[in-house]
Amino acid sequence: MSQRLANKIALVTGIGGGIGRGCALMFARHGATIIGCDINPATAAQTVADAAAEGLTIDSMHPVDLTQPNDVKRWIERAAGKHGRIDVLLNAAAIPPHMARIEDIDYERQWTPTMVGEADVVVLACHYAWPWLKASGKASIINFASVNAFRASTHFGMGPHCAGKAAVLALTRQLAIEGAPAIRANTISPGMVVTPATQSAGASTDGEIRERILARVPMKRLGQPEDIAWAAVFLASDESGWVTGANLPVDGGVMAN
Repeated sequence: MSQRLANKIALVTGIGGGIGRGCALMFARHGATIIGCDINPATAAQTVADAAAEGLTIDSMHPVDLTQPNDVKRWIERAAGKHGRIDVLLNAAAIPPHMARIEDIDYERQWTPTMVGEADVVVLACHYAWPWLKASGKASIINFASVNAFRASTHFGMGPHCAGKAAVLALTRQLAIEGAPAIRANTISPGMVVTPATQSAGASTDGEIRERILARVPMKRLGQPEDIAWAAVFLASDESGWVTGANLPVDGGVMAN
C-alpha cells in the first residue's frame, strides 16, 4: 500500500487476534518488518498465514506469555539479535479483564489478574525493549489505554478494567518524559471494537447491550481493528515525529459525547 513504515523494525504483541492482528497486518502493508508474538500458537500462525496470502511477511514467536519476564526477554532478545535494533514497540496484547462491581470483586481472582493482564504486560515489554529502542534514536512506543480510562460504564462493573487502562495511560506519559528525545511514547484509546474478546463478552453482537453501547457512539457503528491500526501507523511513522506523551481517542466520537 505504501512505504510509510519502510525500514522500521516493529515488535507487535498479541498478533493472534483483534487489534494486535489488525496492527501487525497494517504495519506489514506499509513496509515495516514485523516481529510478533502471542500466547496462542494457532491464532498467531493464522495471522502469519494471512499475511503470506497477501504477499507479506510477519515473523512470530509463539507461544509467548507476556506475564512471564523470561518469555518477554527471550522474545525481545531474539528480535533485537536478528535485526540489531527495535524502532517500534506496539503493546496490543491484553488478558480479557474481569468484570465485577466493587462490592463483588475477588481480589486474587479478578482484580490482580486484570491488572497483570493490562498493565504488567506493558511494563515488562517496555522494560526489556527499552535499551534497544533508545539505541534506535527515533523509536516509538504505542500502548493502548481505553475510553474506560476516562469514562465509567453504566453497563458493566468495570473497576479493574478502568484502573488497568488508566495505569497504562499514566505509565505512557512517564515513558514519554524518560524516553525523549530518543523514544516517543503515546497511547491510543479505542472505543468498543469488534474483536474475539468483545464478541465473547456479548458486547459486539446483536442485542440490547450492543444497542445501548451504540447509543453513546455518534458515528453509530462499532470500531474495527483496522480503524485502530490506521492510527497506529501514524504514531509508528516519522509523520508523528513531534508527538509524544499524547493520547489519541479512536472511538467514533464517544469521548466528545
